[in-house]
Amino acid sequence: MGVFSSKKLKPLFEPILTNNPVTIQVLGICSALAVTVKLKPAFVMALSVMAVAGFANLIISLMRNFIPNSIRIIVQLVVIAALVIIVDQILKAYAYDVSKQLSVFVGLIISNCIIMGRLEAFAMANKPLPSFLDGLGSGAGYGLILILVAFIRELFGSGTLFDYHVIPQAFYEAGYQNNNMMILPPMALIIVGVFIWVQKAYELKKTK
Repeated sequence: MGVFSSKKLKPLFEPILTNNPVTIQVLGICSALAVTVKLKPAFVMALSVMAVAGFANLIISLMRNFIPNSIRIIVQLVVIAALVIIVDQILKAYAYDVSKQLSVFVGLIISNCIIMGRLEAFAMANKPLPSFLDGLGSGAGYGLILILVAFIRELFGSGTLFDYHVIPQAFYEAGYQNNNMMILPPMALIIVGVFIWVQKAYELKKTK
């Protein structure tokens, strides 16, 4: 079978839709509430988690046969922390404004249960390439929800996308107003809840 066969690419695509870490596993909810007021920080956060998850999975998979079981969690945390520091420094160097918006949430990637879960469940038991793809897929699945939530919140809460006004001024002159509730954290939870409900309903319908 080829390198890009559906079986070998399953770890990459499965977490994006059929086993999404947010809507199916209900993980990573806290950061989804905090960084989705605007699309730009949500997009950068998604890329950051993808990078950390992918390379953490790759490194742990390469090291898995040499890590004593008694200290595997410590080793995993050290690897994640080192990658998060690298990502944080890159953001501060090349996207300082976004880095300020993300604030402590980049650092909190260290304790992201999605990444820790994939290291334990996949990287510790599989070869490097599938582990890397699994990390990227899990990060992409998480990032997809972040971006969708941020799209809805920024569009209806601020009338912008990536800070560019997309709702015509004529709408405002006719009486349209931005929904200020959209920029409040509870709305992120409600939107995520709707996504979870839709996916659970879809999966239930498939099984019937």
